[in-house]
Amino acid sequence: MSLIADILLIAGAIAAAFYCFILSRRLSRFTNLENGMGGAVAVLSVQVDEMTKALEEAQRTSRGSAESLEQLTTRAEAAASRIELILASMHDISDADPDTDPNGSGRSVKRSRRARTHPGSEQRQ
Repeated sequence: MSLIADILLIAGAIAAAFYCFILSRRLSRFTNLENGMGGAVAVLSVQVDEMTKALEEAQRTSRGSAESLEQLTTRAEAAASRIELILASMHDISDADPDTDPNGSGRSVKRSRRARTHPGSEQRQ
């Protein structure tokens, strides 16, 4: 009986050793940096680093663009308020004196008609 138990124990140890050998070969192929999954992980790691750098650069650029856009918006709002003020003053001028010219100078020009003379009808003295 102990002989059968020893044989079964040796067979189990041999089976476990064979299983460990197969598992070791698969694991070494899996972690191979050229062909296996390890190479894919290494490539992905490099790509993640490059994308992180590109993202940081894009964030810096967008911050600069946002600041520039904010300054331009402030200048545009100031210009718009000045234009509104000028337009309001122009409306006040045109409402106060309807006889003024469109330039707002307050002067008007009156023209009188002259009698037409023909080249052959000159008066002689």
